[in-house]
Order: sequence, then structure tokens, then C-alpha cells
Amino acid sequence: MENRREFIKKSALAGLGMSFSAGSYARILGSNDRVRVGIIGFSDRFRASLAPAFMEHAKAQNFAFVGVSDIWSRRREEAEQFLKGKGWNDSSFFKARNNDELLDRKDVDAVIISTADFQHALHCVAAVESGRDAYCEKPFAESLDDARKAVKAVESSKRIVQVGSQRRSAPNYHSANDFIKSGKFGDITMVEMTWNVNQPGRWRRPKLVSEIRKEDTDWDRYQLNRPKTAWDPRKYLEFRLFYPYSSGIPGQWMSHQIDTVHWFSGLDHPRSVVANGGVYSWKDGRVNADTFTAVFDYGPDNDKTKGFQVLYSSRMNNEAGGVKEYYYSNGGMINLDTNKISPDGGLEAKYAKEMNMQANMLPTMSLGEAVKMETSANTGGDPMTSLHMLNWMGCVRSRKEPNAPARVGFNHSVANIMATTALHTGKRVTWDAVKNDMVIS
Repeated sequence: MENRREFIKKSALAGLGMSFSAGSYARILGSNDRVRVGIIGFSDRFRASLAPAFMEHAKAQNFAFVGVSDIWSRRREEAEQFLKGKGWNDSSFFKARNNDELLDRKDVDAVIISTADFQHALHCVAAVESGRDAYCEKPFAESLDDARKAVKAVESSKRIVQVGSQRRSAPNYHSANDFIKSGKFGDITMVEMTWNVNQPGRWRRPKLVSEIRKEDTDWDRYQLNRPKTAWDPRKYLEFRLFYPYSSGIPGQWMSHQIDTVHWFSGLDHPRSVVANGGVYSWKDGRVNADTFTAVFDYGPDNDKTKGFQVLYSSRMNNEAGGVKEYYYSNGGMINLDTNKISPDGGLEAKYAKEMNMQANMLPTMSLGEAVKMETSANTGGDPMTSLHMLNWMGCVRSRKEPNAPARVGFNHSVANIMATTALHTGKRVTWDAVKNDMVIS
């Protein structure tokens, strides 16, 4: 989001072409040591938000960019020039042709991973098994196998990994979480979420598609553990439109919002989901839906009498409604668009009296002045990402758990993958917490 509104051990992972030994590097950082950070994937997201957010705090935290890994030669050159132009790169900045080259080096302490959606989990495994901490963009994973490998690798490595769910570092979301957890809000009865745009060019890169050449990149390495196919520049550059490289709307947008449901409710996964959608407007060869709706059932696995519903909808052909997050209880609602708590929809006295009940109306109040989320410098990074990056930097030094550890990334991936599976199969998908797996019914 640019702002509030739009806000792997060869044996273990065969076919990834990685040759380093697990735990091959792990420098013990002193309080005055510079943390040397490598960039894995010079993406639009990195350029627009991650790099500015990093640099906003780099001097104070003594962090520095020291190199980049990207399998497209053009991106390596662009990364060097972009950082050099802003005075953001180390004097000995290196350009690695792939992650093997970067992770084989001894002058990299941590990495920022901003590659294609389906690559995040396996690139995170590679980083932590080589002894590096990581900031890993969301979605954490686009398949359950990848998600399981990644969370196991992170939690057994004891490395610091921050998943890019930046809402977990935003003061207004912390205020909402605190209010709900206090009991003053009451039980969550319903959550409604939307993410609407009217952008036929969203996730499209036609100019770059016409310019990229297979010989300038590494198509086999790019595909990792996905089925091997012939060279396709669209799947390389417009991956968000093509499954199984991305789930599209769930992985890109829903992952942010469904994560807050897990956070606020204390529940790790939905009990079930049904979904529908399709390519209704943008007939440009894409596979992933331009319109998508999912209905989730959330609640404790051992008590089906308790729970609530989450309605998520997103369309790319009409932006009315924009990005919305509404939490409802019997007493009112929390609107995370306006950052207000209100009695809207609460149980009014006249209806309560009919059933010998008491009215239930929340007070009208703000989530607090902290929602301004002001940062110390206007470097072009969005405020939530800036705070999230700062939290990761602090945890790299303190070795404390960051706001969005790998486990929460695993959890949002479960919800995303369940919803994507429901969409593709047309069936209701449930989660078996004992088997730690989906059930398609």
C-alpha cells in the first residue's frame, strides 16, 4: 500500500538450484556493528516503499544496503543506480546474479525479500538457513507446502523474520486490538472488508513485457518449484495475474486485512470458507479473478456455538467503497477507515426492552491521536511500512520477536490458500487443526 487508502539445502528443496550449507553464516552483532543488508528482488514495492522506509531509520539504527540479488540483469543495474542516486548504497555495493551468490557472501547480515509472491516462502527458507535475518514481503506463501517449510525453517533457526503485514505496526490497529481485547467492544459478530479499485493496468507491465529478453534472466530459477513451462514474460513480470505464481487478490490484498482478523480475535485460521468470482471485465489473458468474494466462518474449533462471519469482497473494475475494514459487535462498530468507535448498529433501547434486555450502545470515540502515525522525515515510504521496518530493525538488534513473525504469515497464508482453493473448486473448504491441513468438501 502506498498510503492509508491504497494502504531454501538442495535436499530439502530440490530444484531450487541452491548450493550453500545451512547455517553457513551467522555473525554475532555487537551493539555498535553496522547491520549489512542485501536486497533480494529489486521490485516496484521495494523501490516505492521498502527502500524509503529502510532509509528513514538506517542512520539511527546503523543499517546499510550492501548489495542486491536479482536474476534479471536490468534490475541489478537499476537497483545500483536507484540507490546511488539517492546516496543510499554502501560504497562497496555488489550485484549478485542470484540468491546463491548473495547468501554465499560473508558481508551480508540480513536481507529484505521482495520477489514474486510464490517465491517469498522459499527465499525466506534460504535466508534463515544461511543464518540471515529477513524482512519478507507478504503474502508469506502461496502453497501450504511452502508455508509449512518456511515457518518450520524460521522457528527452528531462531532468526528474526518480519512478514510484511505492516498493519501490525500501526498505532490505530494496535488501539483497535487493545479495545477489542479489553472486552469493552463485546464479542465480534461480523467483519466486513472491501478492497476496490478501477484500474485495468493494475499489475500489468506491458512496456517491460515487450522489453525483457529470456537471455537476460534465469527463467528456470525463477519458476522454483512451480511446473516448468516455456518462457513467458507476462508470468515473469505480471505474475500477480497468473496462478500458481500468485493468487492475485487474496495474496495481494486480502492477506493484509484477514491478518487483522486473526490478530484481533486471537484465532489462527478460519473454520471454513466459500468463495466465488471470475474475470468479468479485464479480458487481457489473465487467469486470476478481477472480482472476488469470500465468506469465512471464524470461531473456536472446539465450540461451534461461538464465532462470527467475515465477508471479504474485492473488485478491480469499480472503486466505489474503496478500502474498508468494519468490525461489528452487538453494541456498535469499529471503522478502521475513519478510526472511529461508534454505536452504529448497536442494540437500541426500544428493541432491547421488547425482550426484557438492556440497550447496548458503544460510546462514540476515536482510536486515539496515535492514528496520525507521523514519521520523522518525508522520504516517500508509507508510514505503516516505515514503522514496520523500524520494528524489524530493532528486533534484529534485541533478538525479540517482531510484530509480524513467521507464524502470523503462515496463518494469513492458510486463510488465503483456503479461499483460493474454494474459488478454484467451487466447494466449501474447512481447516482440520489436528491434521494441519485443508479439507475440501
